[in-house]
Amino acid sequence: MNSVVREKAITLAWTGASGAPYGLRLLHCLLAADYQVYLLISSAARVVLATEHGLQLSAAPEKAHRTLVEHFQCRDEQLIVCGKEDWFSPVASGSSAPKQMVVCPCSAGSVASIAYGMSDNLIERAADVVIKERGQLLLVVRESPFSTVHLENMLKLSQAGVTIMPAAPGFYHQPQSIEDLIDFMVARILDHLGIEQTVVPRWGYQA
Repeated sequence: MNSVVREKAITLAWTGASGAPYGLRLLHCLLAADYQVYLLISSAARVVLATEHGLQLSAAPEKAHRTLVEHFQCRDEQLIVCGKEDWFSPVASGSSAPKQMVVCPCSAGSVASIAYGMSDNLIERAADVVIKERGQLLLVVRESPFSTVHLENMLKLSQAGVTIMPAAPGFYHQPQSIEDLIDFMVARILDHLGIEQTVVPRWGYQA
């Protein structure tokens, strides 16, 4: 993958935390911004997607890719769905992985595994790569309440340069729907990634 492609490439992971609509909306925005997205989906995330959104995804990456391309009406090459043990994927190597990665939604279990460098599946390995290569890793954690263990794991990651962004939407944009709350979080993620967005106006600016 050449440097031109890498500038517009990003890794997105969906784990088994509640909050599938956040991940779907973020993927939509990344594709709309013409990013090439490496999508990693845990087994638990597929269950959550079906439960919260009614979207059934096959465990086979090729079939999941086809479903999502049709769902988002994007170009085939824009979306690369990787298997959970696809160790030959570019995201598994520091020499070719995108420099930015978002785990959205991110479960407390994924936080723990990433904090301790477990790398037992591709999501954990991809996150480990971004950390070791001094890239940008955002974890959109969805859990409540946070235990002391959760908080210690997040502190450990924050001290390593990871951005911890709990799925906690604000209300100053006067949301009128669940979609407005989802957009608040997605807009904050895009802002942190440095991606132009008009989803939600920033504080102090007119819509």
